[in-house]
Amino acid sequence: MTDAPKTAAPEKKNRQWIRQAVDFGALAAFMISYFVTKDMILATWVLVAASAIALGVGFAIERRFAPLPLITGLFALVFGLLTVFTHDDLYVKLKLTVQNGLLAVILLGSIPLKKYPFKALLGSAIKVNDAAWRKLTLRYGLYFLTVAILNEIFRSPTAVTAIWHALGRDTPNPNDVWTSFRGVLWISASVFGLSQVPLIMKNMIKDEEPGPISPDTGL
Repeated sequence: MTDAPKTAAPEKKNRQWIRQAVDFGALAAFMISYFVTKDMILATWVLVAASAIALGVGFAIERRFAPLPLITGLFALVFGLLTVFTHDDLYVKLKLTVQNGLLAVILLGSIPLKKYPFKALLGSAIKVNDAAWRKLTLRYGLYFLTVAILNEIFRSPTAVTAIWHALGRDTPNPNDVWTSFRGVLWISASVFGLSQVPLIMKNMIKDEEPGPISPDTGL
């Protein structure tokens, strides 16, 4: 009987790593297809298919749709389909701004009300006290806000060209820059998630080892 709790935590951690690997696979497939074909619409088709697969794998692993991956996955599907049907890559690029902007407003707006919807977004991923939820809500809210602002800069050909010229470099391909930014962003999100682990472990209610909670699912 005593072996069950010991095996449950490693299994849960393994599921978290599997989910991150699958989600990164979706982003990697999108980036590879774009840099191979230089066709943003075709790459978006790949992203739509990979996002659907990632949602299916996530459900198979957890036997439910975790709230945050579900939200980001649905955003990817909706904005991806808008892109392929209109043949306008504005939508796939705008997805990050809308998604992260809404999450930032919800999280930061909840702090004065002493409500922590971030707890609902993560579901049962972690168990921490209210003080930790308040700090996590603020940190992730600011992260989402920063991503929304940066995405508005890097998705704009005018802004990207101005930055490159200010650095004394030639005019870049805006799609190359944005796609590269998308990859760097996922790495940054993973580092950010890892940086929150000490706070989470310090305030855990249950004695279980948490995995990194990346604010970017890669979709």
